[in-house]
Amino acid sequence: MMQEPIHIVGAGLAGSEAAWQAAQAGVPVVLHEMRPQVGTFAHRTADCAEMVCSNSFRSDDDVNNAVGQLHWEMRAAGGLIMRMADRHRLPAGGALAVDRDAFSAAVTEALRAHPLVSFDPGEISALPDEGNWIIATGPLTSDALAQAIRAETGTESLAFFDAIAPIVHAHSIDMDVAWRQSRYDKGETEEERTAYINCPMTREDYEDFIDALLAAGKAEFHEGETAGYFDGCLPIEVMAERGRETLRHGPMKPVGLTNAHKPGEKSYAVVQLRRDNSLGTLYNIVGFQTKMKYGAQTGVFRRIPGLQNASFARLGGIHRNSFLNSPRLLDDRMRLRSRPNLRFAGQVTGVEGYVESAAMGLLAGRMAAAQARARDLAPPPGTTAMGALIHHITGGADARTFQPMNVNFGLFPPVEAKGGRRGRKDRYPAYTDRAKQDFGAWLAGQ
Repeated sequence: MMQEPIHIVGAGLAGSEAAWQAAQAGVPVVLHEMRPQVGTFAHRTADCAEMVCSNSFRSDDDVNNAVGQLHWEMRAAGGLIMRMADRHRLPAGGALAVDRDAFSAAVTEALRAHPLVSFDPGEISALPDEGNWIIATGPLTSDALAQAIRAETGTESLAFFDAIAPIVHAHSIDMDVAWRQSRYDKGETEEERTAYINCPMTREDYEDFIDALLAAGKAEFHEGETAGYFDGCLPIEVMAERGRETLRHGPMKPVGLTNAHKPGEKSYAVVQLRRDNSLGTLYNIVGFQTKMKYGAQTGVFRRIPGLQNASFARLGGIHRNSFLNSPRLLDDRMRLRSRPNLRFAGQVTGVEGYVESAAMGLLAGRMAAAQARARDLAPPPGTTAMGALIHHITGGADARTFQPMNVNFGLFPPVEAKGGRRGRKDRYPAYTDRAKQDFGAWLAGQ
């Protein structure tokens, strides 16, 4: 008798990882993706795991950084997203950045080649009553499915607004003004130490830029919508509105950088661009997600020294990002309490970030596969990066004030001090040492 498949709605990072994990466990998967039949304003292709905002998975340091530890756990679990990210990585200092087109094409190819994965294109507009399903539709869930989720949960989905940074054609950057350098010259190779392009600003340049930024036309919201931004992805205008020096101490901070053209002159602020593809023809402006109207963006960004003749492959944008009140609605197996045949995964659960979304897909895929084999899989211990995240979204956070969260050491149980108080230098490796040991034991027990 043929085994019933797991149905996964959405082939983003979470859905792709969920499909891979379930198929690798020997369970057939049907992957439902509405693109290209139904598009979104942010997606450009019909490929799986398309990265629509940044091309970075952030820090790859698995000793001193929580997201780096999450990378380690996903690699240890045979994650497809991490495998293809490693295969298509670009120089980015200590960060894991990828050629986004090659990366998503490789994820798509791997899934289509898997004998237990089949694709069923088209929109799923209702919540199924039976079967083993994972909803991994992400922040751009279609209106019809979002309405079905709201009808089932009995409340309006919480939402914040997420913004996209612009991408610049490399040939249009003035390298007589800009220079290549990673902050603090971080990186093991010369390519990594020169992974970023830096555009310097004097105080006068900076003040002129802030004036133009604050005066520029901004995207308006629909009636009844309020902008509850996620602090890790604030539009630059919102940061500037919080104080004229905010950007200079955020994405435009000049520390750790020396102007190769004027080494004796300290920049007042620096705008960084990170390579966006393997050819090095495209660069995204780091931290410059924006809600400015398209017509205003080119004029404001061309005020940046080195970008005065910039040609843009993509301008910035803003979109509504819907997510569940997961502490109230989901159990620790990521199942909807009112409909246990439905699991949710990815950003729609209230995690923030590419890696966090893919990690929740990894867990949902493994849990759904265990259920298909009449077994139960408990989540990883809360001492691990994945365990800390799933604990937070399914009960650790206060449902009344729940907001999307990146992985961070504040979600981990405290590390017991040995021989006195731990400083950060000792504490962070203690978190990751413990996490590696406990995650390895969790994997071995499956």
